[in-house]
Amino acid sequence: MLQTMTAPAAEAQPRPILQLVGVRKTFGRFAAVESIDLDVREGEFLTIVGPSGSGKTTLLRMLAGMDTPSEGYITLRGELINDMPANRRPTCLVFQSLALFPHKSVGENITFPLKVKGVSAAARKARALELMKVVRLPPDYFDKNVMKCSGGERQRVALARAFAYDPQVLFFDEPLSALDYKLKKALEKELKDLHRETGKTFIYITHSLEEAMVMSDRIGVMRAGRLVQVGTPEEIYGAPVDRFVSEFVGEVNTIKVKRDGEEWRGVDVDGRFTLRPPADGAALGEAFVVVRPEYMRFLKEGDTADNRLTGTVYNEYSLGSRIQYQIRVGEKVMLVELSRARALPPGSDPVVTIGWDAADAFTLAG
Repeated sequence: MLQTMTAPAAEAQPRPILQLVGVRKTFGRFAAVESIDLDVREGEFLTIVGPSGSGKTTLLRMLAGMDTPSEGYITLRGELINDMPANRRPTCLVFQSLALFPHKSVGENITFPLKVKGVSAAARKARALELMKVVRLPPDYFDKNVMKCSGGERQRVALARAFAYDPQVLFFDEPLSALDYKLKKALEKELKDLHRETGKTFIYITHSLEEAMVMSDRIGVMRAGRLVQVGTPEEIYGAPVDRFVSEFVGEVNTIKVKRDGEEWRGVDVDGRFTLRPPADGAALGEAFVVVRPEYMRFLKEGDTADNRLTGTVYNEYSLGSRIQYQIRVGEKVMLVELSRARALPPGSDPVVTIGWDAADAFTLAG
């Protein structure tokens, strides 16, 4: 039964378009989604990322109306929609498989939801041509069989059909995962452009951090059915709440350290370190210092750094405009990533000193 949730009288912020409170989904004794609280802002591009089995697809299915929460509630503009079927929700889901009608033309696929609504043929075609322009499909594709389109063109057809529903929220279930790298990068930018141009609320599911970082206003990281952290790409990358998030959202150097009086001593490497206090202000006896490879640098005689280690260059990898070095420090491998302009000259001594500043690292509980 549809209910209306009454907002507090003195609400400081606009009500979110979607709100999840204590949402849980169980299958027998297994909890696929556990105690999710989340506010989705109207017009934002929110991406949910996580490894396989983290619960992100189950969460999406509940949001889209394909599954019902075992506990908690989901509201859309303040209305409870836990039991509202997908076809009654003002939302639309773009599947990974796209779910296009293979025997129909591009135009017939796009106009399908309008035909179901009883819109006239002339109005359907006019709207489809408008949407084809939005998703950058030429108008002469209207009568083209959809299976004669390229993979990228079929993605655009699926997007145009989704927009034909005029949904308040669009859900995306890893729609770019089967595409080649170059096409994927192009469509990432186009999706972000479409989001800006349409002003719709996008909720996107992916296992690819790169997709999330490129497109999103905010990112939610899931692990074992829980939302571990929600924040802007900059917050997720630069201020992760724990070691799992730091390692999931990009390559890192992680050193275990232990407090030794007023100093920190390395556990898995020899050395003493100057650390930035943990963001939550906790007093730690053991911790991990985490440094992104791009904040590491090679030190010459006379160079200063808050922290330094000596090791041997083990390997190097070309990343286009950048080069990544593997440095062996005892049994540990550290990563240093530099622009080509700052790369080590050919024939350099393999024994190097690497360093970083405390402000460029973060400290996480051990």
